[in-house]
Amino acid sequence: MADDRVREAAEKWFGHRELLAGQEEAVTTLLEGRDVLLVAPTGSGKSLVYQLAGLLLDGCTVVVSPLLALQQDQVASLEGVGISAARLSSAESAAERERVLEAARTGDLRFLLLSPEQLANTDVLAEVASIEPVLVAVDEAHCVSSWGHDFRPDYLRLGELIAQVGKPRVVAMTATAALPTQQDIAERLALHDHRTVLTGFDRDNIALRVERFAGADEQRERVLELVDEMSGDTGSGVVYCRTRAGAEEYAAALTERGHPASAYHAGLSQRRRTQVHEQFMAGDIPLVAATSAFGMGIDKPDIRFVVHADVPESPDTYYQEVGRAGRDRATATAVLAYRAEDLSLGKFFATPVPRRGDVRAVVAAMDAAGSDDPREVADHLDFGHRKAGRLVNLVRLAREAEELPDDAPVSRVVDAVVARAEGQRNLQESRVEMMRAYAETDRCRSAFMLGYFGAEVRDRCGICDNCVAGLAPEEVRDPRALYAVQDAVEHEEFGLGTVTDVEDDRITVLFEDAGYKTLSLELVEEHGLLTAAQA
Repeated sequence: MADDRVREAAEKWFGHRELLAGQEEAVTTLLEGRDVLLVAPTGSGKSLVYQLAGLLLDGCTVVVSPLLALQQDQVASLEGVGISAARLSSAESAAERERVLEAARTGDLRFLLLSPEQLANTDVLAEVASIEPVLVAVDEAHCVSSWGHDFRPDYLRLGELIAQVGKPRVVAMTATAALPTQQDIAERLALHDHRTVLTGFDRDNIALRVERFAGADEQRERVLELVDEMSGDTGSGVVYCRTRAGAEEYAAALTERGHPASAYHAGLSQRRRTQVHEQFMAGDIPLVAATSAFGMGIDKPDIRFVVHADVPESPDTYYQEVGRAGRDRATATAVLAYRAEDLSLGKFFATPVPRRGDVRAVVAAMDAAGSDDPREVADHLDFGHRKAGRLVNLVRLAREAEELPDDAPVSRVVDAVVARAEGQRNLQESRVEMMRAYAETDRCRSAFMLGYFGAEVRDRCGICDNCVAGLAPEEVRDPRALYAVQDAVEHEEFGLGTVTDVEDDRITVLFEDAGYKTLSLELVEEHGLLTAAQA
């Protein structure tokens, strides 16, 4: 049986006598010829899924991963147990790249790791297609979704790129994806007869806390005190900040208080970021003050606390960053330093709706270039590649959503692009408001987060500040409730949506055009505000 093969391979190659929740189901599904969307917390062994499936299938597995350091860690892990693996990136010489591709062509390489940008390279894509991979694993798959909290333009074409390398099985893996994002991932990657494997969003060993502040000085001083209180002889911690300047200031302040600390943000050189990352992972620096750039690839088991010095832009980002703590399953603490004024930062950083003139210019440039490659399109524009890339992606997304042909009137394309951008901005701003709701709720904080992600909420966590203080009400569901999580509904003003959470007196719906809305059940029922969406 496939199950026996999976268990035997897990023990033979990796020394695992038992598998974690969801691992065997995901691997078995892949062996059956179906695709898989695996949503599992950081540290739950998502990599083992593609590794076991790749070993049990006859051929090469291609792993698409966004970070060079993460790719190298995976290569080292596989080679450490005697499995052939290699990375294909800009960091390798031409000779080394050719050696890697030759090994893949001859069947001497079982795992090939590369970035989305590498796969999008025409020459590399042709080489990968010639290898005829049996499995493609997409790491950090939430980056595929334009509705996700961390959409990466480089991921947008992955579905069509994978289709060009043959008919491999596909496993898409992510730690954080709300229901609509899960659906978008499956559609964007064109997953075949796929199974979604959810192993739970619960971080039951992380005590979630919120401390509220009226002034910025009080907030800053308390963040430093929290680090003083939680820093011990063992373990490490992360202080997350919304801005690069904030990360630098907290790193300096912590150092002055006697804590070995470093800053980490996208404004630092790649060499410096790599140095900080390596020192933190090795335990040489126990504290990092960072922006959200410090996230992917942080697989350190002894992070004892995470402090958010500012309110993040979304529960998605917050929960993903909180999940860096307690990887060893020992109790960890996550504290949000909440000042309501900080919420305006989230709205400030929300992606702006493009000007109609810029959209028209991009449509014309795409026609002139005969391409939707942002680098080629930007050659016909007065603004840079980054802005051009975002608008090119919006044009593509809008054409797909509205099913607009290539010869559609420019005015229709512009209208569709602006509507799409407004929808994305509405979603971003609604996520900011969901962070306000999280910070100000008396509900069990873990239950709030599980409800946000559309996961089943059975009980209170017992360790968050609201539970400890006796404020959190019981999580009891009325079996006669009119709505259930994942129900498709429609609102006269907000349009189509998906129910993500149901409480005794309110319902949270993620609307396609308006973002997250929390509605009073009494008003919904009294005025008939929601109807079942037509299939």
